[in-house]
Amino acid sequence: MATGFHEVRFPLRLALGVSGGPVRRTEIVNLSNGRETRNSRWAHSRRAYDAGSGVRSVADLYEVLEFFEARQGQLYGFRFRDPLDNASAPPEGTISPLDQRIGTGDGAATTFQLVKRYGDSEAAYERTILKPVAGSVRVAVAGTEKAATAFACDSETGIVTFAAGHVPPTGAAVTAGFSFDVPVRFDTERIDVNLSAFRAGRIPAIPLMEILP
Repeated sequence: MATGFHEVRFPLRLALGVSGGPVRRTEIVNLSNGRETRNSRWAHSRRAYDAGSGVRSVADLYEVLEFFEARQGQLYGFRFRDPLDNASAPPEGTISPLDQRIGTGDGAATTFQLVKRYGDSEAAYERTILKPVAGSVRVAVAGTEKAATAFACDSETGIVTFAAGHVPPTGAAVTAGFSFDVPVRFDTERIDVNLSAFRAGRIPAIPLMEILP
């Protein structure tokens, strides 16, 4: 059976106690001279989370079980809101249409992919944003914000498409601000329930893994 993706979000209130973040896979070979060589096995990082700590009641337990069954375990992916990294702006910052540069106009291109950059003085990493929150995307061309009627953004792919008459001119910086979800799947084949009291319960772990839908 082919796998797929459900455009639904893991319950926000259960994600508030999440732990986790980006994962990188690096091969390290120790050489006979004491030095080492390092090679990245993944071109991009993947987020891994444990949402188990957000479950605090029987109602929470049932909501997780219902969500797990609807996704058929690991078969279908879904949206997850990372409580720390979920917007083009830094945490507690205000989203601006100037936050992230997503391209440069050439007078003909009408589509641009949302991205977010993480960088310092040594290097920068560009992350493709595939699941923006519908209605959250703001776009600017050459520093001037465009009206919502000038473009459309696909909330399932993160692709911004400019309408006729609003194509960015040659050399113009195209920037965007947005909030977004992370596409994930359950990283377990089972949900272990522990009823610790009549009206309270807990699930020791709810592992989630970022996917490319």
